[in-house]
Amino acid sequence: MATLFEPSLSTSTSRPPLSAAAPSMADSLPSIDFGFEDLRRQMASFTERFDDFIAKGRKRVLEERNQFRINVVELREDQRLRKKDIDVLEQKSTTYAQSLHKEAAETSDMQAAIASVTAQRDARASDRNRIRGEIAATQKQISQRLAAQQQHAQDLDEQARFNAPELSFWTDYLCLRIEGAGQVDRLKFVFTHIDERDWGREAWFELDTERRDYAISALRPKLESEEVERCLGRLNESRDLGPFLGGMRELFVAAFKQYV
Repeated sequence: MATLFEPSLSTSTSRPPLSAAAPSMADSLPSIDFGFEDLRRQMASFTERFDDFIAKGRKRVLEERNQFRINVVELREDQRLRKKDIDVLEQKSTTYAQSLHKEAAETSDMQAAIASVTAQRDARASDRNRIRGEIAATQKQISQRLAAQQQHAQDLDEQARFNAPELSFWTDYLCLRIEGAGQVDRLKFVFTHIDERDWGREAWFELDTERRDYAISALRPKLESEEVERCLGRLNESRDLGPFLGGMRELFVAAFKQYV
């Protein structure tokens, strides 16, 4: 609000009033050119450049912000892919660890199987060597037995040549016939005319000649074992078959008489 300035009474009274025709002091001052037009043009140019700077700055900020957002999205996508790759690698690592554990277990089982097979092989090798030794011993025994049987057969053949005439006599004299007993080393001696009530009735025994000492494997009718052993003892001592056959016939005759 403008305030009117009024000069005091003393001032107005001390200075005489100016007339209209008198010249103004402003008119007597020199004229000054401040260059407002140039300043206005410079201000307008500055404003235009400033607006352009602001527009470019906004555009750059917007582009940088958009680029930043794009970079953030790319980083997030890259992070997601990296996390996915890490998950895949962790899964592969877990699978590989499981495979290693499985292979270690299989290796341990295989080593145990190899150790078992090795032990079985060693045991079988030991058994094979033992069996070979037993086979060699058995073959030796077989060879000895074959040699003994051959010698025994030779002795029997020689004895048969000497005993053939005598044996023929005893078969006729004792009413005796000789048969096979179903085995190589056994002979069956069958007597007839034993029982006075039935001359066709038979008595027999089987003589086992497999060993050095002869033995009776079967007979009918049943005889006293002591008497039979006594006859066998004389036969094994003398190797004379005739008296043995005569003694056996006498035992059968006595046995039939007991049944009367």
